[in-house]
Order: sequence, then structure tokens, then C-alpha cells
Amino acid sequence: MPRSGKVKRVPIKLESLYKSPLVSKLINRVMIQGKKSTAVRIVYSALNSLSTDKTEAKNMLKTAVDNVTPAQEVKARRVGGATYQVPSPVRYERAESLALRWIVRSAQMRKGIPMAEKLAAELQDILKGTGAAMKKKEEMHRMAEANKAFAHFRWGA
Repeated sequence: MPRSGKVKRVPIKLESLYKSPLVSKLINRVMIQGKKSTAVRIVYSALNSLSTDKTEAKNMLKTAVDNVTPAQEVKARRVGGATYQVPSPVRYERAESLALRWIVRSAQMRKGIPMAEKLAAELQDILKGTGAAMKKKEEMHRMAEANKAFAHFRWGA
């Protein structure tokens, strides 16, 4: 946190095919060791296997990310020597970032097939309402629901 002023958000450079900031963020999340062209190939292949129509594939990705986006999260807060898991709402930028992180991590956990197929399978599972990323979101909401008795400690969050 800076002492003076707010931090300006860096604008996302749009990729060439879909012209979508969400696809650009997914490419950056898939990228490993700066190999962007490989990440672009993986994401484009996964979106192409979802749908051959670009706008439909983009809408399917947006729907999948919206399905995984959490509304609540828990934050650890120390009060009087005890640590409480305090539920709090999630800002949209962070929620979208968490969703993309969970999707990519869940796809990476699948074994035995190429990454493009793993990503496509994870996105299809999310659209069906299943998948590891959906499970992660539901787990986070369950924790927030279980700890809502500590919501009055939210003052500093």
C-alpha cells in the first residue's frame, strides 16, 4: 500500500484473435517461464475445442469464469490473541483473478493429456456445474457461511 494516492491499474493488452481482456488474462495465467506464444496456442486450442465460433467461445469462457467467481472469502483476523476466519465480500477484480487462478490450477492437476485438452475439459466441466474449480468456490462459500458468526470482526478488512 502506497503512502500517497492510489495505485493505477495497468491496462491489459488485448490479444489479437478474440480481442478480449478475459482471454488475455487467461493467457497470462497459463503462461509459464515467459513462453507467451505457447500459452496463446494452448488457450486458443482450448477455446476452439469449446466452440469454433469466436464469439460463442468467448461467451462460454465468460460464463465459466462467472460460474467460478466467488462472492465471499474468509480472511484471517487476530482479535485478542485468537485468530478468526472472518467472511468478507470479494472485489470483482480479485474475484475474477481467483477464478482464473483456480481454473488454470485445476486444469494443471489433471494428468495424462496435453494442457489445451485439460483446459478445455475443465471449462466444459465448469459449464456443467462440476469440476475442481467449482468445488474450490463452493468450499470457500461454505467456509464463509460457517464463519458468518465472526462477521462483526470485519471492521478492518
